[in-house]
Amino acid sequence: MSQASVKSLETEVQVVPKQKTTSKIKKLKRYLPLFIMILPGFIYLLINNYMPMAGLVIAFKDINYSVGIFASDWIGFKNFEYLFSTQDAYIITRNTILYNGGFIILNTVIALVVAIMLNEIKNKFFKSFYQSIILLPFLISMVIVSYLGLSFLSVDVGFFNKTLLPMLGLEEIAWYFEAKYWPYILTIINVWKGVGFLCVIFLAAIVGIDQEYYEAAQLDGASKIQQIWNITIPNIMPVIVMMTLLAIGRIFYSDFGLFYQVPMNSGAIYETTNVIDTYVYRGLMQLGDIGMSAAAGLYQSIVGFVLVILSNWLVRLRNKDNALF
Repeated sequence: MSQASVKSLETEVQVVPKQKTTSKIKKLKRYLPLFIMILPGFIYLLINNYMPMAGLVIAFKDINYSVGIFASDWIGFKNFEYLFSTQDAYIITRNTILYNGGFIILNTVIALVVAIMLNEIKNKFFKSFYQSIILLPFLISMVIVSYLGLSFLSVDVGFFNKTLLPMLGLEEIAWYFEAKYWPYILTIINVWKGVGFLCVIFLAAIVGIDQEYYEAAQLDGASKIQQIWNITIPNIMPVIVMMTLLAIGRIFYSDFGLFYQVPMNSGAIYETTNVIDTYVYRGLMQLGDIGMSAAAGLYQSIVGFVLVILSNWLVRLRNKDNALF
C-alpha cells in the first residue's frame, strides 16, 4: 500500500468518529427541550418514590426514637408476625381482596359500557356535557363524598330514613350500625366515583379506532352489537389489559377515604369495612408502632409486584401484543 493510500485511510478513520459525534450532538440538541420538560417529573419521582425506599429498613427494626432508625435494634420479621398473628388478619385480608377484586371487575365493565354509549353520541355539546358529568365524581374529595353519604344515611336527618323508607312503608335503618349493608354501599360509591376516570380512558381509545372498520362492517350487514364485539373491544383490548394490570398491582391497597371516612370510622361495622390500610392506620394511631405500619406497606408492595408479574405473564401466554411488558 502506498503512503498516499495510508494517509487517505487515516483521514477516513478520523472523519467517521467526528461524524458520529456531530450526529449525537445534533440529536441531543433536538431532544433537549423534551429532556428538560420531563426533568421536573423525574425529580419528583426520584424524591417521592425512590429515595424513601431506604426507609424500608423500618419494617425490620424495633424503632427507638432516641437512637434513630438505623441504630435501632434489628428484629427481623417480628413486625410481620405481629401484623398477621391477630384475630383480625383474616378479616382485613379477605375484605381487601374481595372489595378490590369486585371493584376491578365492576368498574372495568361499567366504564367500558358507558364509554361505548358516549361514543354513539354525535352531538359534540351533549357528548362533552355527559363526559363532564361522569368525570365529576372522580374529582370530588372523599371527605365531601363521606358527608354526602351522611346526608343520605344519617339516622336523624338522612334522606333514606326520613323520606324514602317512610314513603315505601319501611322502618328506619341505623345504617352506621348495620354491617350487612356496607358491602353494597361501598361498592356503589366506588363505582359512582371511579367509573368516570376509566370511562374517559376507554373513550379516548375508542375514538382512535379507524372508522373504515365500522364502514366495512356496515356494508357486510353487521349489527351494532357485532361491531362492538368484533371491532371496538378487540381494538381497545390492550388499553383494557393495561388498566386491569395496573389495578391488580394495587389489589392489596385500598382507598383509605372510602373505607375510613365514608363509614365515619364506626366500630360497629368493622367486620365489613376494615381493610389492611384502615387496620394499620388505627394500629398506628393507638399503638404508635411505625414498624408494623412499614411492614404492612412492604407486604402490600411485594404482593402487588408479584401479582402484576404473574398477571402479565398469563396475558403474554394468550396474546403477547396485549401484555404490558
